[in-house]
Amino acid sequence: MDFALTQQQESIRDAVAKICAQFDDTYWLTKDRDGGFPHEFYEAIAKAGWLGICIPEAFGGAGLGIAEAAIMMRTISESGAGMAGASSVHMNVFGLNPVVVFGTDEQRKRMLPGIVEGREKACFAVTEPNTGLNTTQLKTRAVRKGDKYVVNGQKVWISTAQVAHKILLLARTTPLEDVKTSTHGLSLFYTDIDRARIAVHEIEKMGRKAVDSNELFISDFEIPVEDRIGEEGRGFEYILHGMNPERVLIAAEAIGLGKLALSRAAAYAKQRIVFNRPIGQNQAIQHPLAKNWMELEAAWLMTMSAAWQYDQGLPCGPSANAAKYLAGEAGFDACQQAVMTHGGFGYAKEYHVERYLREVMIPRIAPVSPQLILSFIAEKVLGLPKSY
Repeated sequence: MDFALTQQQESIRDAVAKICAQFDDTYWLTKDRDGGFPHEFYEAIAKAGWLGICIPEAFGGAGLGIAEAAIMMRTISESGAGMAGASSVHMNVFGLNPVVVFGTDEQRKRMLPGIVEGREKACFAVTEPNTGLNTTQLKTRAVRKGDKYVVNGQKVWISTAQVAHKILLLARTTPLEDVKTSTHGLSLFYTDIDRARIAVHEIEKMGRKAVDSNELFISDFEIPVEDRIGEEGRGFEYILHGMNPERVLIAAEAIGLGKLALSRAAAYAKQRIVFNRPIGQNQAIQHPLAKNWMELEAAWLMTMSAAWQYDQGLPCGPSANAAKYLAGEAGFDACQQAVMTHGGFGYAKEYHVERYLREVMIPRIAPVSPQLILSFIAEKVLGLPKSY
């Protein structure tokens, strides 16, 4: 058992960190204040070839694993980019895994290179206003008419839809009352966004202003049959192949942000003099930060364990969910403690830690709530009765 990063993984970390260093605190503070997608950052990551880190070499990617992607996403977040930087590339890193696994050769050749090269941005449209985490109850309908599907419905909390060229869409092709099991009857599509048929309304939110979140209103949106991924009615099964990697990557991002906040807090505690001594000399300051470090380190071990399991083709649902839970909580606690360590200055934007606290709410809440993860572990790992 070897816990050290490989030479290749260290090289990935260092190369990504070098790119991130071009985008300093002022860049991300401005993006947080004014909004606007971080195109310059996205293009720098794309130009260096990192968007295709998990996509097979045959389609222009690097063909590496989720472990390497997790290292990359932690590095981005920890650089100071936080969730704004991580979220700008997050979907492109993991989102098209269902296409890689279940798409035809023709679809892979057509759909993947644009993402790898950064020519195309994609958004992932699953969640709906009235179903939340209960994905099997989705209402958005895709009705086949000849060689196309006509889609009507709503989606919510769809990141990057303002700038996306493509949409990975999960929609119901068989009415819920006609399916034998609730997980059947949903189909997955990857296609061009037709903004004449999809109204994209941005949601004003607490943090991560640079990466938009949106509600989509879909009206008679036509999708060619050749843009359906896999078999009709099996879309829910297909997106599960993207959910575990997403949990691993969001965990890595939360850890990176927590580590960033912790480093800022420790540096401030060494420099801030009160009562003629640095506040970091006081155990009331030291101990919470030491606890944050331990929690973040433990979450990172779980994250890398889950990534290893996924890359080895092993069942990783419990580990991926546990990683997301532990990282979300540890990241939040570290960011909150960073604000408290700064005292009143923690509330000032110029010290950045208040931004970290606002952004760390994302991996704590999404893509699945901590409470649902606890219920999943209780049922699937401990064998307790299903509670929901």
